[in-house]
Amino acid sequence: MKKGSLFVRMQMSAFLMLATLGTASCGMVIHHLQHGFVKAPAKSEFGLGSRTSASGAFTAALEPSSALRVGPLQSAELTLTDATGNPVCDAMVTIDGGMPQHGHGLPTKPRVTSTSVPGVYLVEGLRFNMGGWWEVRFAVSGASMRDSVTFNIRL
Repeated sequence: MKKGSLFVRMQMSAFLMLATLGTASCGMVIHHLQHGFVKAPAKSEFGLGSRTSASGAFTAALEPSSALRVGPLQSAELTLTDATGNPVCDAMVTIDGGMPQHGHGLPTKPRVTSTSVPGVYLVEGLRFNMGGWWEVRFAVSGASMRDSVTFNIRL
């Protein structure tokens, strides 16, 4: 291989790397210009433990099968109880989320299914592709209610 062609390849590689980084940075800048800078919630708002839903219809707790971390596909159990402490059974539960400060959603499409334990739902296919603040939101609807709950997670 000629010395000159190696230099040209190195220049092209450097250019492509800088172009990729620049494009990603521009995306974040455009998001912040359109939506403003999103401030993370207070430290007390982070965690997987018991959370009351937006309108108080139920309480939720999220328990991962192992400590949540960046990279692998993970699973968790979502436990739902109504305002009187009874399990929320046969509900339709959907999941959404993302990184509010980065303007993108979850990198996978996790699914939520009911289990044989009343009020316990299995969340499969959850993945976090980078460290930082993540929101994981669940929408729950049943015969007598429709509500949502958000878990703030810092990885």
